Amino acid sequence: MIDLILGGNKSGKSDFGLELLCRGPRPWTLVATGKSRDLAFRRQIITHRLSRDAEIAVREVDTDLAGALGALAPLGGSVLVDSLDFWMFSLAGQSREDARRKREEFFACLQFHEGGNLILVSTEMGLGPLAFDGEIRAFARDLGQLNREIASVSTSVYLVVAGLAQKLK
Repeated sequence: MIDLILGGNKSGKSDFGLELLCRGPRPWTLVATGKSRDLAFRRQIITHRLSRDAEIAVREVDTDLAGALGALAPLGGSVLVDSLDFWMFSLAGQSREDARRKREEFFACLQFHEGGNLILVSTEMGLGPLAFDGEIRAFARDLGQLNREIASVSTSVYLVVAGLAQKLK
């Protein structure tokens, strides 16, 4: 089962993802894609870490999300990936060919996901104003396309706004 959770920044999508994770079969694993690049984000990561259930294993990844999911697949249980937008940020540092290959590997991994729960969190950037910068507009288009492609293969899709989750699919 694949669940996709979309929402804006600080909408509550990560909290809802953790809620879904803890409703699923054990073992529980959080695949964290965000890297702290400033003090404020480092504090946010520490706060999240301290508030999480101790039974949730954490695996940090950079660009090899498919490899991490492939390694977790034999364990079964429930996996929460938080978040796809940070994974896309890390791919931006790769060559166009490497980024394309990493996306293809990720989608192949999704198509063969069996047993357990896979919960994917991503930002829905298309709800805000059009970005002035061309690079940011390109990122928003790429992330929007990724979200659409994942939504098409997901069992359930949720939109979280102001801490309230609405099931879309």
